[in-house]
Amino acid sequence: MNRTIGLLLLSLSLYAETATERLHHSAEVFKEIMDTSDRAIPQDLLEKAECIVIVPGMKKGAFIVGANYGRGFVSCRRSKAGWSAPAAIRMEGGSFGFQIGGSETDIVMLVLNKRGADKLMASKFTLGGDASVAAGPVGRTSTAETDALMHAEMLSWSRARGVFAGISLKGATLRGDGDANKALYGKELDTRRIVDSTPVPKAAAPLNSVLNKYSSRKG
Repeated sequence: MNRTIGLLLLSLSLYAETATERLHHSAEVFKEIMDTSDRAIPQDLLEKAECIVIVPGMKKGAFIVGANYGRGFVSCRRSKAGWSAPAAIRMEGGSFGFQIGGSETDIVMLVLNKRGADKLMASKFTLGGDASVAAGPVGRTSTAETDALMHAEMLSWSRARGVFAGISLKGATLRGDGDANKALYGKELDTRRIVDSTPVPKAAAPLNSVLNKYSSRKG
């Protein structure tokens, strides 16, 4: 019962923020992370990425073990057009443990290849199960070429209480957020349709602008 109530409270707290507000929050999170050059996402990994996932202010239930819930966006590369319109997603579960700390954490993920991007288009998938994920390195370049880094389809980071670091998100699930997509685009659209061909809405201009500023590779 306590777990059910806790999950409901987490969900309601996230619904209090509109999709447009969450887009602006996502843009701020990414800009702040990249402006800290010595502790940012390595530029070479960002240039390599096919897609990016940003979940600002992921919630962690104070009374429930493993009750993590967040809403954010995914954007992917478009040939000759920079980053795509953002598709809304939800992230749930996962055993983050002490690495996150606090009750609210910003999550950023890079999808490094087409195989990982295809999995991201699914209606729902599990990190570490359906797709391989590893904690990402921080700094100007990704000097630590570990086996996990070389073979992962996705890399992930967290920022909590001002600390930005790589984090393993194994066990977390990602799925499309139909309610937020409908609010942004006026109709029901799945992730692939949005990132493949939907124009960038006005509300997403700040996020699209900051993504193109820090990584302008086309296609």
